[in-house]
Amino acid sequence: MDTPDVGIPPQLARRMSMAEQYEYLRTKFSRRRALVSAGAVAGGLLTGCSGSGTGTGTATGSASPRSAGSTPTERVDGAVVTPFGRHLAFGADPRTQMRISWQVPLAVRKPYVRVGLRPGELSRKIDAEVRDLHTPGLEGIRLALDQFYLHAALDGLRPGTTYYYGVGHEGFDPASRERRATVGSFTTAPARPETFVFTAFGDQGVTPDALANDKLILGRKPAFHLHAGDICYADTTGHGEKTDIYDPTAWDLFLKQTETVARTVPWMVTTGNHDMEAWYSPNGYGGQSARFTLPDNGFDAKNAPGVYSFTYGNVGVVALDANDVSYEIPANKGYSDGRQTAWLDRRLGELREQVDFVVVFFHHCAYSTSTHASDGGVRDAWLPLFTRHRVDLVINGHNHVYERTDAIRNGVVGKPVPIGASTDPTRDGIVYVTAGGAGKSLYSFPEGVKDSYEGKVVDRESVETYHWTRSKDRNPDTVEWSRVRYTGYSFLSVEAEAGATPRLTVSALAEDGRRIDHFEVRRGA
Repeated sequence: MDTPDVGIPPQLARRMSMAEQYEYLRTKFSRRRALVSAGAVAGGLLTGCSGSGTGTGTATGSASPRSAGSTPTERVDGAVVTPFGRHLAFGADPRTQMRISWQVPLAVRKPYVRVGLRPGELSRKIDAEVRDLHTPGLEGIRLALDQFYLHAALDGLRPGTTYYYGVGHEGFDPASRERRATVGSFTTAPARPETFVFTAFGDQGVTPDALANDKLILGRKPAFHLHAGDICYADTTGHGEKTDIYDPTAWDLFLKQTETVARTVPWMVTTGNHDMEAWYSPNGYGGQSARFTLPDNGFDAKNAPGVYSFTYGNVGVVALDANDVSYEIPANKGYSDGRQTAWLDRRLGELREQVDFVVVFFHHCAYSTSTHASDGGVRDAWLPLFTRHRVDLVINGHNHVYERTDAIRNGVVGKPVPIGASTDPTRDGIVYVTAGGAGKSLYSFPEGVKDSYEGKVVDRESVETYHWTRSKDRNPDTVEWSRVRYTGYSFLSVEAEAGATPRLTVSALAEDGRRIDHFEVRRGA
């Protein structure tokens, strides 16, 4: 098997394990993050900029962080290299922090971001960090591939302000007249809670239906989007093993597809089983660390980039990595040694004192009756914490359907929540939503179980399903909590209202724009 060709002498590489190669590369390359040094833009546009995240080494590939301007030796004329795949993400404080990421097909010199308060006046120039990702070839299956991801972190922004930005490098200036069409924009979170919309789904991939959902999401004008894992499906097997079928070029197509919305809407992702790309250590997450810059306030940003939290207005959002607790797909089970769950307990307690609503999203389903059913590992590790801290909404992917429960309390229905109804998590329990119809091929429900959604409501029925156990067995269940079911492509749209009577209005929209479900969350109503 090839060894990573990223600066290790061949004679040395042959004597080193992949873990040793990773440590060698990690110490060899600079970890300096993108930053803006002293000085602020006139009028207080930007007081500083710093990175939040680094590239990582790999198990059989490599993701090497480099200083701004320090790129591999083989370069081409920057004028013929066009950036693509722009995507945004918040820092830990969406009022003042934004992370801008993109890709270039070839190594370039001196990448940067220009930022300004008007599209024609991008007055501040910010160096970008390069994370070049090497995937080795496999004889007869795949050629070796180098991909180049760039990241800039903006701090000290004004709350509730729209900024314009362009990404570039030596030979490609987004401020030039011929490049101005590439300028994008973003808006920071307001200083005080206001009504806003966010969207969510999981299991996207690269398909016409995924693109259609993206365009529909853009029309909702969301403040941010939550992606509950299984992002790209470059790893089509999803076992988190080195024997999985893997094509890294799928990421190029995915980032081009998603740019239509992610260039203006922060795209907040977490980690699914298809995102455990075993070619990249640690834990198969080196590729995610190379491609995304996410808040680094989780329990371990290096080893678990998909675990973090942020607050927007009156809503606290928590992203989790369910691979750590999954009974169904155990490749990474237990990798955090309980630290993720301990962090979750602390963080939910903190957020409960700060915001009106707490929303948690992760990949594997706590409650679903479709193909993968429910993961007992998720239930055992986290549901007691969700109950203790009275989480308001849980969003999952994994099953490629839309399914929504009644309010569940202590494993049973605490209150029926028919379409259009209201529920109070402090009294009734928690509603769990599977929103896995983002674009990948759809699943079905158990034989004989009918779809039931707005415009096609069927009588309430018990469903024969199962949940995964610690021994990786399927334990049969007969459940009555499956309230709404839809087997088409869809996504969630959530309106969060602040004020004297805060509420979450949760809607599910089909790919053609039809509303298939809606309900309301009000605390203490």
